[in-house]
Amino acid sequence: MLRRRLNHLFGGDEGRVHSRTIYVGHKPCPPNEAFIPPKFCDNRIVSSKYTVWNFLPKNLFEQFRRIANFYFLIIFLVQVIVDTPTSPVTSGLPLFFVITVTAVKQGYEDWLRHKADREVNDYPVSVLEDGRRIRKRSKKLKVGDIVEVEEDETFPCDLILLQSSRDDGTCFVTTASLDGESNHKTHYTVSDLESDLQYLSATIECEQPQPDLYKFVGRMHIYRNSQEPDVRSLGPENLLLKGANLKNTQKIYGVAVYTGMETKMALNYQGKSQKRSAVEKSINAFLLVYLFILVSKALVCTTLKYVWQSKHDEPWYNEKTQKEKDTNQYLKMFTDFLSFMVLFNFIIPVSMYVTVEMQKFLGSFFIAWDKDFFDPEIKEGALVNTSDLNEELGQVEYIFTDKTGTLTQNNMEFIECCIDGFQYKHQEGSSELDGFCVTDGPVNKVQQKAGREREELFLRALCLCHTVQVKESTKQGQDQIDQLDHVDGLGSEEVLQPPQQERGFIASSPDEIALVKGAMRYGFTFLGLESKNMKILNRNKDVETYELLHVLNFDPVRRRMSVMVRSKTGDILLFCKGADSSIFPQVRQEEVERIRMHVERNATDGYRTLCVAYKHLSTEEYAKADADLREARLALQDREEKLMAVYNQVETDMILIGATAVEDQLQDEAAQTMEALQGAGMKVWVLTGDKMETAKSTCYACGLFKKKTELLELTLRTLEDGGRSREGRLHDLLLEYHKKAVQDAPPVKLGITRSWSVTGHDYGFIIDGASLSMVLSSSSESNSRSYKNLFLQICQNCTAVLCCRMAPLQKAQIVKLVKNSKGSPITLSIGDGANDVSMILEAHVGIGIKGREGRQAVKNSDYAIPKLKHLKKLLLAHGHLYYVRIAHLVQYFFYKNLCFILPQFLYQFFCGYSQQPLYDAAYLTMYNICFTSMPILAYSLLEQHICIDVLLDNSTLYREIAKNAMLRWKLFLYWTALGIFHGLVFFFGVWFLFSNPALQDNGQVFGNWSYGTIVFTVLVFTVTLKLALDTRHWTWINHFVIWGSLAFYVFFSFFWGGIIWPFLKHQRLYFVFANMLSSVSAWLIIILLILLSLLPEILLVVLRKPRGPHARQIAAVTPLSYKHLKERE
Repeated sequence: MLRRRLNHLFGGDEGRVHSRTIYVGHKPCPPNEAFIPPKFCDNRIVSSKYTVWNFLPKNLFEQFRRIANFYFLIIFLVQVIVDTPTSPVTSGLPLFFVITVTAVKQGYEDWLRHKADREVNDYPVSVLEDGRRIRKRSKKLKVGDIVEVEEDETFPCDLILLQSSRDDGTCFVTTASLDGESNHKTHYTVSDLESDLQYLSATIECEQPQPDLYKFVGRMHIYRNSQEPDVRSLGPENLLLKGANLKNTQKIYGVAVYTGMETKMALNYQGKSQKRSAVEKSINAFLLVYLFILVSKALVCTTLKYVWQSKHDEPWYNEKTQKEKDTNQYLKMFTDFLSFMVLFNFIIPVSMYVTVEMQKFLGSFFIAWDKDFFDPEIKEGALVNTSDLNEELGQVEYIFTDKTGTLTQNNMEFIECCIDGFQYKHQEGSSELDGFCVTDGPVNKVQQKAGREREELFLRALCLCHTVQVKESTKQGQDQIDQLDHVDGLGSEEVLQPPQQERGFIASSPDEIALVKGAMRYGFTFLGLESKNMKILNRNKDVETYELLHVLNFDPVRRRMSVMVRSKTGDILLFCKGADSSIFPQVRQEEVERIRMHVERNATDGYRTLCVAYKHLSTEEYAKADADLREARLALQDREEKLMAVYNQVETDMILIGATAVEDQLQDEAAQTMEALQGAGMKVWVLTGDKMETAKSTCYACGLFKKKTELLELTLRTLEDGGRSREGRLHDLLLEYHKKAVQDAPPVKLGITRSWSVTGHDYGFIIDGASLSMVLSSSSESNSRSYKNLFLQICQNCTAVLCCRMAPLQKAQIVKLVKNSKGSPITLSIGDGANDVSMILEAHVGIGIKGREGRQAVKNSDYAIPKLKHLKKLLLAHGHLYYVRIAHLVQYFFYKNLCFILPQFLYQFFCGYSQQPLYDAAYLTMYNICFTSMPILAYSLLEQHICIDVLLDNSTLYREIAKNAMLRWKLFLYWTALGIFHGLVFFFGVWFLFSNPALQDNGQVFGNWSYGTIVFTVLVFTVTLKLALDTRHWTWINHFVIWGSLAFYVFFSFFWGGIIWPFLKHQRLYFVFANMLSSVSAWLIIILLILLSLLPEILLVVLRKPRGPHARQIAAVTPLSYKHLKERE
C-alpha cells in the first residue's frame, strides 16, 4: 500500500495516466513473471445523494441555504431570546412545517434512488474462475473478470467480447438505454482465441475511461508457449457497453475492462441537482427589497424612540426597574431594534412559502388529472415527478428534443422506389400513381415500367446490400406481408406468398429492415445469412445463394455502404447504397438525371432517400481489393483512414439502378406541435445519436426545416472537404456561417423571435458529435471560448438546430451551453430513452416520454407525458396558467402584507414608539393563516384569465408572459405603491374618524383596540374584494372561499371577543367588535374606506382602453375578462 502511494507521488504510476493494463482472468502474463494485480474501482453504482448518517445535517444545511428559511430561523431565535411583542409560535410553527414537509419529500425521493441502486448492485452475474462458473453479485465484479452473459440480459459492466455462441463470432446488441436506438448492432469477438477460455493467457492495454460511446482504442497481447505475444487491435466493435442488452445470441463471454462509476454509461450520467424556478429567484429578489423596507422601518422607529425619550420624561405609570436602568444603553437599543423587527416581521410572512408549496403541490394534480393527456394505447396519463417547476412550463425559450421515439415512432416504412426513372409506389385504395420516365421528357402512362431484368437487379441489391439478420420465430402465423396491398408496376400474381413461419428481422438501422421488407412486397425475400452465404427467394420461388465476400461498412463521412458478393455462376458483384450526394459522384453522370427528380421530390416530402448502384468486378479487381482490405484491417495505426482509401477506390465507376424512399413515421401531430411551439416563440433544437441524413429528413417532415431553409453544416464531412487541418477548417466555417447568419442578417423586429417570420433568409444549423467536441474543447482556451461564442450566436440566429451523432453527455453539454448563455434562457429537454437522462437533468425542465425505450427518462424527468403532442397543451395551457397564477399569488402576498404592516408602522408615531401592537395577537397570527390565505390559494389553483381553447389556438399569447413578464420590477413597484396607498387610506381614514372619539350614542369613547379593529376590518375586506375584482374565472369554490373567509372573520371576531377565555392573561378584544358595529359612524367609515381603496381599480377596468391585437390581463394592472377579450377579437 505504502509503495503504491510512493510510486504515485514520485511518478512510478505514470503509465496509468494515459492507459491501463488488464490481466484477463487475473492471470500473470507471461506466466513466469511476478504478478501484482492493478487496483481499479469496484462495480458499485451510486446515484443517491444522502446516507442515514448525513441526511439530517446535509438536508438542513441545504434548506437553510434558502434565504427565506434562514431569515425565518433568525426571527424565530430572536423571539425566543428577546422579550418581543409577539409569541415565538407565530414564526416557529410555519417554519417547522415547511422544513419538515420538504425533508420528508426529499428523503423519500432519495430512498427510491437507494432502492434502485441496490437492485442494480445486487443483480446476480455469472463469472468464470479457474474453469468454474460461479454466481456473484454485480457490485463484486472486478476489472479482469471473465463474465458470462445470456440472451436478453444486460451487460453488468463494459466488456471486451472474447467468445460468442454464434458460429461467425458475432453477437447482437441493443443500446436503447445508451443512445436511444433500439436497432440491433453487431459486435465481433477478438479473432483466433482459445476455444477454452480457461487456458487463455492475455493482457489488454486500453485507454483510460472516457464518456464517448463511439470511441475505444486498445490492443490485446496473447501469450502462447513462451513465444512472442500475438497482438490484436481492439476497437468499438469489440466493446460491449454496460446497460446494453444481448439479443439473438444465446451466450457470450467477455472480460471486464471498465467497472462501476468508470463505465461509459456512468460517465454519461448527469447527477441530479436541485432545480429552482425563475419565480423562486424573483421571490428572493423581492424578499430582499422588503427586508430592506423592514430594516429601514425598524431603524427609523428605534432612532425616533430614543429621540422622543430624550425630550420626554419617563411617565409615572411606566417607571423603569433598577435592572432596566443598569442595562447597557447600546444593548438596549439593539434589543429595541430586534423588537421592532419582530413587530414588523409580518411584512414578510412565512405563510407565503407554505401557500406557494401548497399551490405547487395541489396544482400538479391538474396535470395528472387532465383527460387530454390520457393515452389509450398504454392506458396511462401524465405523471408529475416534481411540483416545484409548474410555473417554469410557462417560461420556456429553448426546447431540446430527442428524435428517435420522441419526434418519430422509430418505425420505418417503405413508401416507394424508382427503377431507371420509373416509379413503383405502394397503391392504397384507388389513389392514382404518377409513374413516369424522366428520360422521355413528357409524362408517360402509368403502366410503363422498367425492364424485368433491371427490376430484379434492383431488388437483389435491396436483398443483399445490408447487415440485416433473420431471426426465426417459434410463433406460427401469417407474415406481415400477408397484409400488404397491391403494388403498382408488378402484377399481383408476382407478389410473394407469405411463408408458413413468421420471420423477424434485426439490423443496426431500422431503414435497412424497411428496405428488405420493401423488396418482399415486390417478390424478393431475404432468407438469411448462413456461413457467409446469403440466401434470397426470388419471384419464381427459387432460392438464390450468394457468397458474402466483404462488407464495406457505413460511415458518416462516406455516407454509403457496400457489399461484395459472388454468385453461383462465379460473377463478383459490388452492390452499394447511400445518400444521393455520396452516390451520384461515384456513378456515370448520364444516369444521374433519370433518378435525381424522384430523389429531390421524395426528400422534399420528408422521406429518407437512398440511391442504389452496382458494379461488376473482374477477378483481378477483386483480388487487389481483397488484399488491400485485409491489409488495412490489420493496421494498428490510422486503420480508419486506410480502410476509407480502399473503400473509395473500390466504389467508383458504378452503375446507378434506382432509389428508395422510406418514411420514419412521425409521432401523432408532431408537425402541428412543433409549429405551435415555434409560434409561441420557442426555439427547437433536435439532439440525436442518429445519422445525419435520417435526422435531417425528420426535421423536414416536422416542419423545423422548410423548403427554403439554407442549411449550415458543421460536420466531419464538411471539415474534411477543404483540404486543410480540421481545426483550421472549423475556424473558417464558423466565421463564414457567423457572417451569413448573424452579421448579414436583417435586424429582427421587437417581439419576433423566428427569423423566417421577417423578410430575410431562413437558416438551419447542423452539427455532429465530433465537430461539437472540437468546438467545446479546442486546443487553446482562447480559441475554445471564441468557438463557443460563434457557435452560440449562429445557433441563436437559426430557425432550428440539428445536432446528430451525439453522445448522451454531449447532449447535456449543449443544454448547459445554452442555459448559461447571455440572458440565461429557460430550457426544456424532452426524450424517451436512458440516453436522454443527462440532458433531462441538465435542463431547467425535463420531460420524459412514456415510450418503448424503458422508463429511465420517465424516472429522471420532472414531468412525463405519453406522447409528444401533449407537450403543446402542457406548455401553452398549463404552463401559461400556472405562471400567471403564481405570479399573481407572489405579487398579491407582498401587497396584502404591506397593507397589513404599514398601519402598524404609522401607529408607532402616535404611541411614543413603544412597540405597542395596533392589532390583537389573535389577528396578527390569523391574518395570513386563516383570514386571507384561502381566497388566494383558490385563485392560484383555479384562475383562467384566458380560456384554455383560446390559449391553444393562439400560441402567440405565450410570448406575452415570456421572460418573467409578470414578475418584473415595474409591476412589483406598482403592487408596492398600491399597498402603500391602501395602508395610508386605512390608517388615516380611521384616524380622521377618531378625531371625534365619542362614536356611540351613549357618548362612550372608543379606545386603541377599537381603532386597530376598525383598521383590520377595512384591511381584510379590501384585500379580499381586491382579489375578487381580479378573478376572471368564477367557480363555486371561489365564491365559497371569498365570501366564506369574510364571514369567518366576522364570526371569529364576535366569538373571540364575546367569551371570557380563562387561558388569556389579557383579553383585549372583549366585546370590542360588537361595540364597534353598534356605531353607525364605524359602519359608514368601513364602507367608505373600502370603496375609496378599490375605486382606482374599478375605474381602471372601466375606463382603460385595450392596446395591441390581444387585449389581455397582465396580473391585475390590466384586468380584462375573457368576455371582453372575445368581443375585441
